[in-house]
Amino acid sequence: MNKQERQNRIKRIIQKGRVGTQEEIKALLEEEGISVTQATLSRDLREIGLLKLRDGEGRLYYSLSNLTDSSFLEAISPFILKVARASFMLVIHTNLGEADVLANIIDAENEEGILGTIAGADTLIVICRDEAMAKNLESDIELSL
Repeated sequence: MNKQERQNRIKRIIQKGRVGTQEEIKALLEEEGISVTQATLSRDLREIGLLKLRDGEGRLYYSLSNLTDSSFLEAISPFILKVARASFMLVIHTNLGEADVLANIIDAENEEGILGTIAGADTLIVICRDEAMAKNLESDIELSL
């Protein structure tokens, strides 16, 4: 089986149901007769662009990264405790260990007005192209909280 076929199988697994860990994905692949190393699986997940989202009960699960504007805000708002703006940057506070998950969601959106993110353990900086973009994003986030 080549890489593309394996990644397509992973995508189908993710689309079928909520899978929360790489170990679960690996086990499901093995049930289909596909054996992969942890390193290969991690690389596949990164290349596919999977995101980790949070369900209504707080459990994390993998999702494909094809988000629309409204679902983008729905995807990020459960992670955000508070947001503040400093000129063209946003400082977002999350629970411990969730800032990098949130950064991945925001980066995967490929929003033209967002230049990038920097994540710590519970704090995320979102660097916007200009102050107007930062202001709009801050307002949208505050409304979704």
